[in-house]
Amino acid sequence: MPVDKMQELAEEIRGFLIDKVSKTGGHLASNLGVVELSLALHKVFDSPRDKIVWDVGHQAYVHKILTGRMDDFDSLRMLNGLSGFPKRSESIHDTFNSGHSSNSVSVALGMARARDLKGNDNEVVAVIGDGALTGGVAFEALNNAGHADENGNKTKLIVILNDNEMSIGKNIGSITQHLSNMRTTSSYNNFKRKLKKALKSVPVVGEGAYSVLEAVRDAVKLAVINDGLFEGLGFKYLGPIDGNNLEEMTTILEGAKNIEGPALIHIITKKGKGYAPAEENPDQFHGIGPFEKETGKVDSSSALSYSKVFGEAMVKLADKNKRIVAISAAMVDAVGLKPFKEKYPDRLFDVGIAEQHAVDFAAGLAIEGYHPVVAIYSTFLQRAYDQILIDICMQNLPVIFCLDRAGCVGNDGETHHGVFDISYLSHMPNMTVLAPKDGVELEMMLEYAATLDGPVAIRYPRGSADVFPESMQRSEIDGKIEILKDGKDGICVLAVGKMVENAYKALEILKEKNIDIDVTLANARFVKPLDYAGLLQLAENLKDIIVVED
Repeated sequence: MPVDKMQELAEEIRGFLIDKVSKTGGHLASNLGVVELSLALHKVFDSPRDKIVWDVGHQAYVHKILTGRMDDFDSLRMLNGLSGFPKRSESIHDTFNSGHSSNSVSVALGMARARDLKGNDNEVVAVIGDGALTGGVAFEALNNAGHADENGNKTKLIVILNDNEMSIGKNIGSITQHLSNMRTTSSYNNFKRKLKKALKSVPVVGEGAYSVLEAVRDAVKLAVINDGLFEGLGFKYLGPIDGNNLEEMTTILEGAKNIEGPALIHIITKKGKGYAPAEENPDQFHGIGPFEKETGKVDSSSALSYSKVFGEAMVKLADKNKRIVAISAAMVDAVGLKPFKEKYPDRLFDVGIAEQHAVDFAAGLAIEGYHPVVAIYSTFLQRAYDQILIDICMQNLPVIFCLDRAGCVGNDGETHHGVFDISYLSHMPNMTVLAPKDGVELEMMLEYAATLDGPVAIRYPRGSADVFPESMQRSEIDGKIEILKDGKDGICVLAVGKMVENAYKALEILKEKNIDIDVTLANARFVKPLDYAGLLQLAENLKDIIVVED
């Protein structure tokens, strides 16, 4: 397809995405930004022979449209429908199941080395965002990929750095500043154009002279924009390139195919491109529910979310306790810490997509007398398992882990379900694990955790923090099971966290159906340590105990 027709197709795809995602919800801004990149990739490379690995994968909607799944978008992120992330079981064009960040270069390097072992000659491409580049594993992979073997040979690999200055929110850190410097240094780009023109006018005087000119060009490039980071890691650096320019993208990708060894193409894209509400609020349109297509107005609920309750409770806690500090891994707004950041900016630390670093950073703060609160989605905290175990729990440091999106989260699928934290946190030494039944109890548990001199994890779900009726007993957080309702029929439902609400609703349904069973409802509250005395008392007084947990 000629480039002018591809541009028409790009606009059609943008309109299609806005229309479909406005109805189903999903990741919109990131996909609008990579339309031209996706078209150029599929023009230049031959998928599935050539392998394309998408980091995180939330930006692969256009890739899915181009590989035969356009008709499935009405079922996006629904049960048995189209996944919001690449899935190998869904298409031969999806080379790797994605969902978490920073792993694409590692995976692509493995595929490239497997290709070489097989004696094949296909291309392998990793597409990674500047947000995902803040993750340590990305640099582990870049370090390994740029390494030459004993014969001086390097693995042929193409890494595309999609730089839109965003992860979910605005990026932070020295890597972000470095990329910003590279983006904004027009002097190098002007020099590059002039040198290219000058080289064309130089008479052919042998390869040696041309090599000297190339060396001069590269030296000036390093001096002007200081992009020695990637060159120093052993990559051939190409860029910055306008990632929303189809002609430039196809040209640079064709050129990259002829480079021996690893190449990194730095492209600049506009998150939310082509849809004004998403361009103006890319963080809001990163992952969004259904919205009004014409205005961008989001369908919103007035229900109070657990994330909002947590954020407001953190401000109250910090008002009373100057040792309280908050840590986020590139998700300040998503976990509810925006009010805390506004009131206590010097006590809020956003470390980027770097969960391992976040936990060890908290360890350092704790050792120096502060009481860090690390707020991370349950599924992402798994990435810091070793740091929690060795660096926090074994030293019994007072760090509070607030696990948002604990339990099943629905639309994002299995990579985002927070269902493993009960297991992996419960077997850690010195760890206390709490699960609130509603928003009020979340605030109470946060205050309780701040009184303990050891590690505490509080796990709570996505969605509304429904408050239980005032008529139900609300006792202090003291390590004991809370009896919410005494029954007479010898049956007890013992529930944990969000499941308490589900159990309560189930009992209400029994009443609506006129089923005459008087059941005891108990709230476990403590996953660890378990209230053994309370459990034994329930076992002595009741004939049946039904346990409901994630």
